Amino acid sequence: MSEEAVYGLILVTGMIVVSNSLVGTSANALVTVAITVVVFFAAHVYAGTIAHLATRQGHGDLWISALAAAKRSIGMLVASVIPLLILLLGVSHVIDDDAAILTALAVDTVLLGVLGWLAVARWTPSFWVRMGSALVSAAFGAVIALLKALVHQ
Repeated sequence: MSEEAVYGLILVTGMIVVSNSLVGTSANALVTVAITVVVFFAAHVYAGTIAHLATRQGHGDLWISALAAAKRSIGMLVASVIPLLILLLGVSHVIDDDAAILTALAVDTVLLGVLGWLAVARWTPSFWVRMGSALVSAAFGAVIALLKALVHQ
């Protein structure tokens, strides 16, 4: 549960849409998403490392800072596993390419809603506040998925 996990799912959703607009295969989406998530993870770790070192004014340890940044950013990688597995089902022809891509987008949206619910559940027991957070979080994925639908019209 982290901001990186939410960001990772939004990134995955966007990359599925972009890759589908270019070629339209689950294989292309899988490769595009996997490479992009790894690059963004590395960028987050790098940025977190140098930001932490900058606050230490020459007294920080590079490896400790890098490990702490990697630990904070791991949610980005973890969040991409389920959508990547769904895309892999399309690549292996267990399900058709379009179904894999649409299912990955739908699952991303649901996962965003679940993360929004769980994050706020730690803060308040209010059903309506939790539901509002789930809907706002899911809306990020839904908006990107709607953009996909508009692009293909």
